[in-house]
Amino acid sequence: MTTLPLPTVLTALPLDQASAVPLYQQLYEGLRQAILVGQLSSGMKLPSTRFLSTYLRVSRNTVLNAFAQLTAEGYLESKHGSGTYVAQALPDEMLSISTDAPTVMPARSQQGRQPSQRGAKLLAMAHHMPKASISLHHGKLRAFREGIPALDVFPRKIWERLLARQARRSSFDLLNYGDCQPLSETIAGYLGTARGVRCTTDQVIVVAGSQQGINLVAKVLLDPGDAAWVEDPGYPGAYGGLLGVGARTIPVPVDQEGLIVSAGVTSCPEARLAFVTPSHQFPLGVTMSLKRRLELLEWASQTDAWVLEDDYDSEYRYTGRPLAALQGIDRENRVIYLGTFSKVMFPALRLGYLVAPPDLVESFRAARKFAVQHPPLLEQLALADFISEGHFVRHIRRMRALYADRQAVLVEIARRELTGLLDVEPAESGMHLLGWLPDHVDDFTASQQAAAHEVDAAPLSTYSIEAVQPSALLLGYAGIDEIEIEAGIHRLIRALQ
Repeated sequence: MTTLPLPTVLTALPLDQASAVPLYQQLYEGLRQAILVGQLSSGMKLPSTRFLSTYLRVSRNTVLNAFAQLTAEGYLESKHGSGTYVAQALPDEMLSISTDAPTVMPARSQQGRQPSQRGAKLLAMAHHMPKASISLHHGKLRAFREGIPALDVFPRKIWERLLARQARRSSFDLLNYGDCQPLSETIAGYLGTARGVRCTTDQVIVVAGSQQGINLVAKVLLDPGDAAWVEDPGYPGAYGGLLGVGARTIPVPVDQEGLIVSAGVTSCPEARLAFVTPSHQFPLGVTMSLKRRLELLEWASQTDAWVLEDDYDSEYRYTGRPLAALQGIDRENRVIYLGTFSKVMFPALRLGYLVAPPDLVESFRAARKFAVQHPPLLEQLALADFISEGHFVRHIRRMRALYADRQAVLVEIARRELTGLLDVEPAESGMHLLGWLPDHVDDFTASQQAAAHEVDAAPLSTYSIEAVQPSALLLGYAGIDEIEIEAGIHRLIRALQ
């Protein structure tokens, strides 16, 4: 509990759980107004985010997002080791500075300049994204970073040979602008066979990774202020991509059958887009049931909305065949299918693809033209060979077996060593597991303790917008071998104890 007297304004913040306005935005507006009218005075120390989340009965992520935006806009100041304070000089007060001030300010005055509100929100979201660099422990990928494939067993010699072969074939076309038709053809063929996706080569649009794909979809289909459903908890990259075009994001809770469509209809039936990960929901790992898939398509049909299906690691299913894509049962061309090679090959490749509805292909190609023209052609041509010569399918088969073994090792050691500290259960698919913490343990604090012991284990609460989840840690296993899995478990034990 906080040792500070609780300011009266904090006991009466008007948070409306039923409102379409996200709770973090309501909290941001309430705190900002209290600061502007002087109810929270300059220099006042605020209670901790953990205390406020408990007191206000919202997720800690809600408070963190509101604090991050207020800090980015200059209303709050964070002092390391001390806490969060109301800023001494408020941005709104600066608007009333005399016009006699010099028009050319010293360079150092520019250091505190703030971005737009949209920029501040993106900055806040960036803090919730995994760091781009990969942490090592004794020269190996550190446990338990999620979303990283087995880089140690990727067939680098084959890939290098294909790159070199394409480089030797270098022609004027390879050095010029243009699309890579062979890659689109091989992707269309693979998706039809392996994922049940219905598409022609022309519908496949190669992009620079799934994040660019999300951004393109948002730009083509949404205008500023349009509402879009996002899974809660869910993928921060989708949330940030939608915010980046000025969309109004609507968090929709997820249960064991996936996105709760009825909850989305209740909170915002007029949404223009729904972002979903139906084959393997991130981060909970559940699979969207057929009933929910049909409900989602029915809602899209009735409201003339779109569905963006992110199929980011669907290849890794360990019991039975991979489930068919949602796009394959869509009869009205309302689903835009998104895939990436970052999870099945290696993140640095930065190649992904969209399958656009036939009537929107030209719109998507135009949007990509103004974003990146096209991804590098040499890598596209090498990837086309990698797929067409069978290396891609063989690699996936090997990784599916390897990841199943690594998951089994993680579950076995966790059950033996982590009893009472972390409950880890196996999953039928994916590249990470959830480790459930005891009720009294805060997952954000547990994650920080783990990091201090050289373990990367993201807290589940980081991926929540409004939904309050039980405390859990994400444990990625795909990219680490059995030795590091066991060593990581032992370091995690010390952290949690």
